[in-house]
Amino acid sequence: MNPERQEAYLNLIERVLTCPNGQEPEVLSSCSDLIDAGFVQMLIQISASMAREGDEDTANFLVQLARLLGKSLGLSPDVVPASYSSPQR
Repeated sequence: MNPERQEAYLNLIERVLTCPNGQEPEVLSSCSDLIDAGFVQMLIQISASMAREGDEDTANFLVQLARLLGKSLGLSPDVVPASYSSPQR
């Protein structure tokens, strides 16, 4: 993945995380050229980082977004973890 594309992915993730609630689809559709397997992989990487930092809500949001986009792109469900929540017993 080239550095420019990686930076574009990170910028799009930041825009999604900071947009008003409910406007995520609009933000994503405005950058539809970036929605690909590389973006899904970047979502997974950032969600793992957020989970390590203790921000499970953001991590889980990004995982769910990655799962949704991955499904729409026809990617294998094994590519995306279910969530980063602590197991409930």
